[in-house]
Formats: sequence, structure tokens, C-alpha cells
Amino acid sequence: MAASDIRIVPVTTKEHQSAFGRFPWRVYKDDPLWVPPIYGDYLALSDPEKHPFWEHSEGQRFLAMRGKEVVGTISAHINHRHNEVHEDKVGFFGFFEVLEEYAIAEALLNAAADWLRERGMEAIRGPENPSQNEEVGLLVDGFYSPRVVMMTYNPRYYQDFIERAGFGKAQDLYAWLTRTDVFDTGVQKLPRKFVRVAEQVRQREDFVVRTMNMKTYDDEVEIAKYIYNLAWEKNWGFVPFTDAEIEHLGKELKLIIDPDLVRIAEVNGEPVGICLGVPDVYQAMLKAKPQPNNWSLPLTLVKFLLNRKKVNTFRLLIMGVVPEYRALGIDALFYVDTARAASAKGYEFCEMSWILESNDMMNRIIERLGGEIYKTYRVYEKPLGAIEQPA
Repeated sequence: MAASDIRIVPVTTKEHQSAFGRFPWRVYKDDPLWVPPIYGDYLALSDPEKHPFWEHSEGQRFLAMRGKEVVGTISAHINHRHNEVHEDKVGFFGFFEVLEEYAIAEALLNAAADWLRERGMEAIRGPENPSQNEEVGLLVDGFYSPRVVMMTYNPRYYQDFIERAGFGKAQDLYAWLTRTDVFDTGVQKLPRKFVRVAEQVRQREDFVVRTMNMKTYDDEVEIAKYIYNLAWEKNWGFVPFTDAEIEHLGKELKLIIDPDLVRIAEVNGEPVGICLGVPDVYQAMLKAKPQPNNWSLPLTLVKFLLNRKKVNTFRLLIMGVVPEYRALGIDALFYVDTARAASAKGYEFCEMSWILESNDMMNRIIERLGGEIYKTYRVYEKPLGAIEQPA
């Protein structure tokens, strides 16, 4: 097929939106490890009318067409809060899905770059769907198992296509896998120092660590936002949640959260740390195999609910302590209590993700806990030159 027969079409109609949202099912139709998203949720992530990310951002979705056939998708977007926080002029691409043909990928990536360049951006970074607070990174290592909840997955050839288009690594993100049977018939497997420090923290009179209270869930979400925005503010690429964004995420997580996998630390009644684990409901999604139009059908729901009871993995989504309390050892207590709770409830594995490759301290701690890096995700970046003027 010739590259000249590929057309890049901006998403402007409901028919375009539907085609954009359905296209992943074509890319992964023969991949047994692909966990299908819920169609409406996937489409909402990129829809300016349905997700609060777009209240402070602007973007454009594109379809790659060959005749009347959709052969690829991408979005280009500007996260204005990111550029304000980091004093950047960086634009992003996301929702990159393409058939195995480089010419299509090149056309899509060029369209995203051109859109951003025309709006004054000096670099393009991604994939982010649509930001670090949702799904981020391209899987480049660890293709032998499905993704876990709120992580990404893609064909191997995407890496080659993106790098051939001139993108280089901006940052790698690690997914660590650990077993939760750290307490086996009373034999302590966690490092002794962690357990000792954890118990010392627990004995402090001014200190409390508790599980999430689902009866006051909205208040707990506010606490999570407060800690998250303080504890992660120095991280690479971090952008604080808005009230609307954390409310949106809180509603989504409420459907799957296990309060026994959540720990909130307080000193003198003030929240200072949070450890949030969520069951990997994607294990059940993989069995249910939802299609764009059948999520509400009884058979799909029954398959999901039956397999939901068999989930044996959880994802440690966030674990952080506000800076002035990091020396207390609260993180050690989080690890110990979460391991105990997870093991007692039948969760065999924990994916700790994602961790920046540059976060040496956290990576060393997880390694000491027996973790292994089993998946690597990559965020790419490419400088954008000035718009070429016609001769």
C-alpha cells in the first residue's frame, strides 16, 4: 500500500468519535492478552465534553483513513496546567493506535506534531492518555502478561514506529511485581528493619494509621488529593489534580476499591500519608471481553462478576508521605500493613506501579522488599522545529 493513499482526518462528528473509540478492538482482535476497556470510559478520556482534564487543556483527535477504512488514531493535546507548573512549552500525544504499517504511524505522529507546532509548542511528548493522572507510557518490555488496572498495553511494533519517527526516551516507568505472602506460617519474610521501624511508628502517641472509611468516602477522596498534591509535587512531569479531576477519579475508583487495601496516616489528627491499593479488576475484564456495545448485556456482566471474585492481584496505585513527615518511617508501616491485609484477603501478587526510573530511593526500597521489575513503560519526546515557510 502506498503512503499517499493515507488521509489524516480530524475528529469532528459523532461518527468520527465512534470510529475513534472502536478502533482498538480491530488492532487487538487476535491478541489474547489485551484487556478491552469499557468503550464509553475509553471514549470519555479523550472527549472534551466528558472528562475534566479538558477543562484546563485543549486538543484534537485524528483518524488515519485509507478510503473509508480507519487504520489508525491519535490525539494531540496541550495540558496548560503542565506548562504552567513546569514552565514548559510541551505538547502531548496519546490514544495512539495503528495497524502494523509504518507509513500510517508516521502520518499520525506528524499530524499531532504539526498541530502542536502551530500552537507554539516546542516539543511533543507521549503517549499520555491524556495525562500522567490517567494512563501513561508505551509498553517496551514485559509483553508476556496482561496489563493491570489503569496501566497501558500495546503491540511490540509501536516502539519501532515511534523511534523511527525521531522520538527519544524522556523517562522510563517501572512496574514492579511482588508476592504478598510475606507472612507465611508466622515466618517473617519482610526485612527486619522495615518491621522494626513500622512498629516504632505505630507506638507513637500522636500517630494513627487507619483504613479508608467508605461512609465518608467523599471526605477521604479530599484527603487523598491533599496528600497527593503535596507528596508528588517534585516528581518529573507531575501536575496537581484539580477538584473536578479528583472527584471524577474518585467516582471511578469507588466501584472497585477495597478499603482494606487503603491506609491513611495521621499525626495529631492531620493527614500526612496515603497508601492506596486497588484490586486488579482487569483480570475479570479479560475474561468478560467487553465489546463496544455489549457491556450492559447480562452474559458480559455475569462473566465479569463471577471472575471479579477470583482476582488475585492488586495494584499499589499510590504511596506517598508529605515531605516534612518522611523521616518517621510511615512508608515502612504502609508496606507492612498492606502486605498483611492483602495476604489475609487472598491477594497473591502486588504490582507496584508506576515508579519513575529516576526515583532511586523508591526503586531500592521495592527491590529490598523482594520486588522485580517485570514491565517497563516509556514516555517519548521529540523537539519541534519552527514551522517551515513556503519558498
